[in-house]
Amino acid sequence: MTRLIEFLISLAIVAVLFVVVGIALPSKREVSESVESNRRLTIVYDVVNSFVRFRDWNAIPARDPAVELKLSGPVSGKGARIDYVSKEKGIGSGHWLISDSQDKKQVDYSIENEHWGTNKRSSIILTPTGRNNRNVRITQNYSVDYGWNLIGRYAGLYVNSFVGEDIKIGLNRLSHLLSSIPNQDYGLAGNRLEGLEQVTLPAQNVLIVNSGGVKRGDDSIKSAINSNREWIKRVMEANNLEAVGPVRIVTNEYGRENYNFDVVQVVRKKGASEDAAAEELKVDLQGPVKYELQPEMKVARGKFTGYFPELEAMRSAVRAWLLVHGLEISGRSFDHYTGGVDAAFTEKGEFEIHWPVK
Repeated sequence: MTRLIEFLISLAIVAVLFVVVGIALPSKREVSESVESNRRLTIVYDVVNSFVRFRDWNAIPARDPAVELKLSGPVSGKGARIDYVSKEKGIGSGHWLISDSQDKKQVDYSIENEHWGTNKRSSIILTPTGRNNRNVRITQNYSVDYGWNLIGRYAGLYVNSFVGEDIKIGLNRLSHLLSSIPNQDYGLAGNRLEGLEQVTLPAQNVLIVNSGGVKRGDDSIKSAINSNREWIKRVMEANNLEAVGPVRIVTNEYGRENYNFDVVQVVRKKGASEDAAAEELKVDLQGPVKYELQPEMKVARGKFTGYFPELEAMRSAVRAWLLVHGLEISGRSFDHYTGGVDAAFTEKGEFEIHWPVK
């Protein structure tokens, strides 16, 4: 009997200590970690203000590559949501929701998961830093409330170990992802790049001439384009074909000294309906001209006004945009010289830049 009483007294003491210590523990926990990136602020913000690259930077897919992810709501900004379901112990199911965002400054998330606590929140704060503010400090904060849930307060003792480690993993993966994206600010005011979008081009009949390696220089490149267009013009006249749209230049290699490209012209039979689907043509070719029926393709596209030498940087900017938005490149870039070849080598050049995507 005495032993039973002693046991009950010990149990009561443990219970009292549990309650007293639990009450003394914080009812709220916070964690913060930072990393620095040399990518443009626009790129960093657009990645974290959407969930399209969530699998590539967040810790959840790192811990369970087989996790099921489902996007809903807008593509980016307030209301964007991602739900996840994992069979891995310690992950389970839940969702992240962008509750608010401030342009190029901060993105706030509300989080629901199976862990202890309520009102789970995370913020990613972007702060320009480094020389001339060329870098970005990325700080991720996390907070959780336990209220009077004493078990939750005890669970909070491990927030730094578990959640803090996940934040470190996520920030490291985010830094690695950002480093794979060209460091061109497609959203920079005044860069004359606009209309970024994903579109589908229909199947098209094209005539192609490869330029070979042309020495870099406006006059050399313009001369090569015009001379190869003459070959294409001859084939068009000999086969009763007409041009559809502007000339297209496909970049094969843009080297330090030489530029290798294809001159391409979309064509159709004269008098053919503009809405008619492209069908394979029988074309009598001349000289270096080749013919293809190119299949339908999806492309990321942007419009640019400016000098030809700026095109290479603008191609990288369009590529950065498509990678930020979760698209995958599937071919070589090409440009439509919508303002004409001669104007392309002045400040009034007009281009549509395309990257084929999967």
